[in-house]
Amino acid sequence: MADEESMAPDGTAVRVALWRALHVEADPPPHVFEDGIGLVLAAPDADWRRRPDMDPGFTRPFRASIVARARFIEDLVEEQAGRGIDQYVILGAGLDTFVQRRPGIASRLRVFEIDRPGPQSWKRRRLIELGFGVPPCLRFVPVDFEAGDDWRQGLAAAGFDAGRPAVVACAGVSMYLTREAVAALLRAVAAFAPGSTLALTFLLPLDLADPAVRPGLRRAEQGARASGTPFLSFFTPTEMLALARETGLGDARHVSAAALARRYFAGRTDGLCPPENAEELLVASR
Repeated sequence: MADEESMAPDGTAVRVALWRALHVEADPPPHVFEDGIGLVLAAPDADWRRRPDMDPGFTRPFRASIVARARFIEDLVEEQAGRGIDQYVILGAGLDTFVQRRPGIASRLRVFEIDRPGPQSWKRRRLIELGFGVPPCLRFVPVDFEAGDDWRQGLAAAGFDAGRPAVVACAGVSMYLTREAVAALLRAVAAFAPGSTLALTFLLPLDLADPAVRPGLRRAEQGARASGTPFLSFFTPTEMLALARETGLGDARHVSAAALARRYFAGRTDGLCPPENAEELLVASR
């Protein structure tokens, strides 16, 4: 039997779920993204709001970034589903709750959640315990990246149709991969069926970040290193676009935090918006 630590969700996945919940609790409407299910899944201690990494003021720009990227990706999925795309792949799914929150769209798709076997088993059990169950549209794809498992083989085993296009999302993962591993991921998506689209977040070099959030990013980098999962890759937008094109994704564009701010935070009077030059998005089509 796997030990309890190997079955638990990653601390980063839990933090993302809690920040998404905190957005609704701490920030006034209109909310960019609403997700209370992730909080229920994570089931943190009653005093989770007192954690240093949940301070409403300090974490404000970071949770804005988290909800902005989540909203953008789900808007992209909805748009592509409207065009007939019926496969959605989530790399490093963590405590993602798309299937539970958006059943109307999810039921028209096959949603493949790729994650480590232990945390994925934990999540499956929690979904069943909470009464959500595992609907037919949801396919769990356990992949042990550290052991060298091929996530594309896992997808095929879970029923992924390589002859049909898909939307692929990879949020909050690339900074933990080497540049070579990021290139391999892009190359793999470039081999998907024509019409496929990738949305991938990437972290800019910390010295380029908005000075107001640079200390928080450095703390995150130090915490990641201390936990054994250091940040390994940083890209400028120019470097990320070049890498995408080198690996076969010719139709690539950079979606900046400023663009997300205009799209989702315009008109707010509380100043909430994602920080510039921190974590941004690559969108590339096959």
